[in-house]
Amino acid sequence: MAGHSKWAQIKHKKAKVDQKRGKIFGKLIREIMVAVRVGGSGDPDLNPRLRLAIEKAKEHNMPMENIQRAIKKALGKDEEASKLEEVIYEGYGPGGVAIMAYALTDNRTRTAQEVRHIFTKYGGKMAKEGAVSWQFEDKGIIHVEKGDISEDEIFEIALEAGAEDIKTHSDTYEIVTSPQDFENVKKALQEKGLKIVQADLTKIPQNTVSLDEERASQVLKLIEALEEHDDIQKVYANFDIKEEILQKIAAKM
Repeated sequence: MAGHSKWAQIKHKKAKVDQKRGKIFGKLIREIMVAVRVGGSGDPDLNPRLRLAIEKAKEHNMPMENIQRAIKKALGKDEEASKLEEVIYEGYGPGGVAIMAYALTDNRTRTAQEVRHIFTKYGGKMAKEGAVSWQFEDKGIIHVEKGDISEDEIFEIALEAGAEDIKTHSDTYEIVTSPQDFENVKKALQEKGLKIVQADLTKIPQNTVSLDEERASQVLKLIEALEEHDDIQKVYANFDIKEEILQKIAAKM
């Protein structure tokens, strides 16, 4: 997962500079509306999924009035919100990389056709439901800026709060939690004044596929194309790419 995690950070930093704000806002608004509908509440203190969606919206500098408008639309049983369905598409990329794409769509047939086309165009193929999902586990991932904190200190804080694992990268600590302990660990880190670079509920593969530069470039193009689709909210994959290869590819973006 090291390569996938590092690429997510590179993408996260780059997104603030050059991704189209309108497309990002559209996806975030959809997630907020579905979070309200599924969680049954427009109060983020009572709805963890909504709280996380609002945090993501704030990360991308979405105005609070946009967030509140999306919540009100969902609470008012807005037609757009009621039509949205959560769908998971599974498949394989170049090199046999397992891929899961989560979508919010108002037309399952259309989205499935478009996602299938993306897989095919970039050297992958769609798979049946359940074909790759068994390879992933639900986890929380929190990236904390190293700053002046030592490994021993971050280990003590995170583990006491319920973290399962801590990994050290060049400029961040990566903290892995169960979905249930995610909020507690994040809160403990924030209370210590630590800077959280990125935090999300995600899926971690039980095993990974190591890729050379050629395969890595192909897989990342497929991932990028899926993430660019209007209906796709999140993409998970089990590739592992060495950091020097990721940096070379990122430099060409």
